[in-house]
Amino acid sequence: LLGMGKKMDDVKKEMLLDGKDPEVMDQDHSKPAPVLIPFKEEKDYQKYFKMLKMGLPLDAVKHAMKKDGKDFTLMDLDHSKPLKVQLLVKESQKENNEASQKDDKPPLKEDPEFLKYFKMLKMGLPK
Repeated sequence: LLGMGKKMDDVKKEMLLDGKDPEVMDQDHSKPAPVLIPFKEEKDYQKYFKMLKMGLPLDAVKHAMKKDGKDFTLMDLDHSKPLKVQLLVKESQKENNEASQKDDKPPLKEDPEFLKYFKMLKMGLPK
């Protein structure tokens, strides 16, 4: 994609969509790509996946995570995909949503909430 004239940021977004870690593009390209392990195999979360495997309900596992100071919402992610990539995708989606919300708002002078004030200005009322 880079050879096709795409910008690095665009290539990284494509990698995210494909479930790949875009940070590898900032590393030495002559070395092999790092191995990404599935979320369920992450060292820091083994305890919780063991609880699930033993048959504890997901809500009980989430409660244990919360008690341990971990982000329990992570358990809602896909356990078979790398956690790092899923978090990057989630962050990217959040940024895209924030950007689209900003773009959806009309300019102040066209905002229906403020139209009457601009009409007052046009009519020559004191500011």
